[in-house]
Amino acid sequence: MSAPEPVSGVEMRWQVNDLELAGLSWGSPGERPVLALHGWLDNAASFSRLAPLLDGCHVVALDLTGHGRSARRSPDASYQIWDDLPEVQDVIDALGWDSFCLIGHSRGAIISTLFASAFPERIERMVLLDGMRPQAGPEAEFPKQMRRALRDKPALLARKHRVFADIEEASATRSNRGLSPQSARILVERNLRPCEGGFTWTTDARLHGASAVKLTDGQIQAVLNALTMPVLCLLDADAGEDQLSFMREHAHRYIADLALDSVPGGHHFHMEEASSVAAAILTFFSGAGATG
Repeated sequence: MSAPEPVSGVEMRWQVNDLELAGLSWGSPGERPVLALHGWLDNAASFSRLAPLLDGCHVVALDLTGHGRSARRSPDASYQIWDDLPEVQDVIDALGWDSFCLIGHSRGAIISTLFASAFPERIERMVLLDGMRPQAGPEAEFPKQMRRALRDKPALLARKHRVFADIEEASATRSNRGLSPQSARILVERNLRPCEGGFTWTTDARLHGASAVKLTDGQIQAVLNALTMPVLCLLDADAGEDQLSFMREHAHRYIADLALDSVPGGHHFHMEEASSVAAAILTFFSGAGATG
């Protein structure tokens, strides 16, 4: 099945914590409110194929801080997964949404579970796209993890981004890692800015650094146990069986109200197979039960 053409959303801007955040929206205010959070090194355009297919929904997708057209954090700040939560909360409040549905892909899915566990009363339904929980860190490894983060930060602050002669050259860096050329270009265009000699990334190099703190297994289980809203978890059917089994086991063990399925198309299946993903989400939004 060919992927539907992307639909350019309406550009949006918010001023949050002295940071200018950008995003895209599809649909109309007054329809079902849906917040969409993208994955690592992606941006709001990640949803430009899926969001237009979600009939009856007002979808707002953020460029998370340090991605796309949103600002980078100050040099003293970090990019731990929970650092995005205050900005997410302020954008939701600026939109005037007391409750809403939440869609997250990969790193955005992990951020979604953290937010939903802290404010379950605000989330009507949640969709997790090939992501659910961060990789746990053994408590005994905490000093080494902190050391890695402290060594990474100054090096990444000083790193100069690569310059590409054109957008095609930049897009190849993503299509060479499994994305279709069309999907790669959708993501890359929003993550580039013109510079001397061509184009360079807008994304903050610190996103490549080690996290200073990793959650423990117990903390992750507490997050998943706190998800009292209905949850649809779609996994990459092309992932290894070990990874699929691990994700299925954790989802069924710790999430009370769960619908779970797998979709072919690779890690970005919401772009490559947007029509089937949209159909699953709309069925889930209609109140359908678990798929297994």
